[in-house]
Amino acid sequence: MRVATSTLYQQGLASMNDQQGSLYTIQQQLATGRRILTPSADPVAATRALSVSQASAVNDQFAASRKQANVALSMEARSLDTVTTVIQNIQTELVHAGNGTMSDVDRDSLATALQGQYDQLLGLANADNGNGQYIFAGLQSGAAPFGKDAAGVMQYKGDTGQQLLQVDVARQMPAGDDGRSVFQSVAATAGYVLQGNTANSGTGTFGSVTTTDPADPLFGHAFSLTFQGSAAAGTLTYTLTDQSTTPPTVGAATPYTPGTAIDVAGITFSVTGAPAAGDTMTMKPAAQAGTDMFTNLQTVIDTLRKPATSDAEKANLNNVLATGLRQFSNSLDNVLTVNASVGSRMNELDALDTIGTNRTLNYAQSLSDLQDLNYAQAMTEYYQRQTALQAAQQSFMQIQGMSLLRFMG
Repeated sequence: MRVATSTLYQQGLASMNDQQGSLYTIQQQLATGRRILTPSADPVAATRALSVSQASAVNDQFAASRKQANVALSMEARSLDTVTTVIQNIQTELVHAGNGTMSDVDRDSLATALQGQYDQLLGLANADNGNGQYIFAGLQSGAAPFGKDAAGVMQYKGDTGQQLLQVDVARQMPAGDDGRSVFQSVAATAGYVLQGNTANSGTGTFGSVTTTDPADPLFGHAFSLTFQGSAAAGTLTYTLTDQSTTPPTVGAATPYTPGTAIDVAGITFSVTGAPAAGDTMTMKPAAQAGTDMFTNLQTVIDTLRKPATSDAEKANLNNVLATGLRQFSNSLDNVLTVNASVGSRMNELDALDTIGTNRTLNYAQSLSDLQDLNYAQAMTEYYQRQTALQAAQQSFMQIQGMSLLRFMG
């Protein structure tokens, strides 16, 4: 078969171009370290690599969200630790205030000390994160959450919303707690709170309340205790009124004996001293008996600033202090519960970080398997392509030099 000279030239040029293109591709792979230079080189692997890259980017965003949540929760935890200390200091001062040997001047000094604790507590409730965002304001984080209204009553001005951060595929985590749940709430397990009446004219004081039967059908109802008759005449009685019914249910009159246990709705307490006719006391579940730390502390401060010279005034003071101790015990339990929740979320973030790190390593390995170049194989192919190109060039040169004139003569 006869082959035209032009065909020889075209085929030789095409062969060298093919070899040069293959060699150039290998050189690019060696320079970049990537096996896939364009999606057309391996469409299936390129598609899988894109999917893995997108999943890895989402995983990185989860990691950023976890970091943000951890910073916010760490700030809250530090604030709650200080709140815990302040409440414990308040409890210590309340116990000290109950010392019967203290004078009005001494109690006024204690009131001043408690006012300092009040201010510190308010400062913690209005703490910010350093960027102008208030920690305990809920979603209204641009303004201080606590402040007094026109009547001088402390009000919560934030909301009960929580910033939710997507910290993993199926986990949204609250990055904080609102001020109402911290400073104006009690735990669901908090017990009853006893309270006296500042209008009482007798010397009756109550002791601690004990829960004896939480399964009692009346447990959780609010009750009032009212005294009738005369202690001096030996005719003093009391009645218990269930304030949770409509109309209130009034129990039978019971003779009053100082120190004798009074059982009602699965709780037990006692009253000592000599109440006067018409004196009242209340027994309410903690959630109905004043849950605002600021209001409760202000009540104690105001009472300590008043003179307590008569027996009735001293009895009222003791009742206010006993109520304050119980209220702040409940508040402390609530703060500890919230703090435990914060710690639990931080522990969960640590666990999710470990999972996320392992996921990142898996994604990196998958991408490496799909994209990274096998250098040993690439170098072998490089030398093969180089040899093939040289062979094509030498072959073309030999064919180019062929001529019948060289054999004539």
